[in-house]
Amino acid sequence: MASWEGKSRGTPLGYKIFVIVLRYLGIYPAYFQLYFVVAYFFFFSPKTTPYILYFLRKKIGYGFFQSYVGLYKTYHLLGQTLIDRVVVSSGLSKKITSESFGGENLRELVANGKGGVLLGSHIGNYGIASQFLLNYDKAINIVVYDIEDAQIRSYLEGVTGGRKYNVILIKDDMSHIYEIGEALQRQEIICMTADRFMPGSRTGMVRFFDEEAHLPLGPFQIIKTFKAPYTFVYGVKKNLTHYNCFARPYRTVEPGTTALDIMQQYATDLEKMAKEYPEQWFNFYDFWKKP
Repeated sequence: MASWEGKSRGTPLGYKIFVIVLRYLGIYPAYFQLYFVVAYFFFFSPKTTPYILYFLRKKIGYGFFQSYVGLYKTYHLLGQTLIDRVVVSSGLSKKITSESFGGENLRELVANGKGGVLLGSHIGNYGIASQFLLNYDKAINIVVYDIEDAQIRSYLEGVTGGRKYNVILIKDDMSHIYEIGEALQRQEIICMTADRFMPGSRTGMVRFFDEEAHLPLGPFQIIKTFKAPYTFVYGVKKNLTHYNCFARPYRTVEPGTTALDIMQQYATDLEKMAKEYPEQWFNFYDFWKKP
């Protein structure tokens, strides 16, 4: 059974190619390329296809034909979100628009003056959700797993010349925990996803789609340890060039709250979003595998 390997398929070179196409041809030709890319993955991606179909059929309840339509949509939407990530990060096009649902919740968290943690997931486009923070005047810290992701972010910052994000790279020696703690003590914002973990990582068990699933314990233990305010954020594609961005009312760590309590809150909210946007569930591995 496959598990997540801590690395995405995107590379800095791939993003550079996208930027060239977007800069000289525009967003729609970039979208057009996806028909060829998606066709390849639809017919020749045996490693990921079974897990997408399992999710759509067993967890969402799609029939046989509908699940294969959903499979194609999932690959296509993934490609679109990757293009949109480049567009938004680099400022190469104004065609991508978004609407906020819960932006006031994030403003309240920021106004609290204690920093906080924004927990995202691999539903939709987490990078779009970060647009909530465009007017935030303190440092924003993005926690990432692999060096290529950090290189991609650095490259896109160079293209746009815009806001600089501090990238905290997750390391085997756990030194990233100290970086995160220091940022929270400076009352800064931490952005991280919490629905994937590397093999060997500490995990906790939650109920997710009526089955036991494991999530990484680290993000939730950090919130608990530093008593950081936290919220759940999402950016999901509504149509070809428009996103709906959601931020839930922020929460505080109450006396007696455990890391597993926070983890279950996250899993419950994540399940609601996955049911509403099943073709934007981009975890292409055996999510319910026991670690």
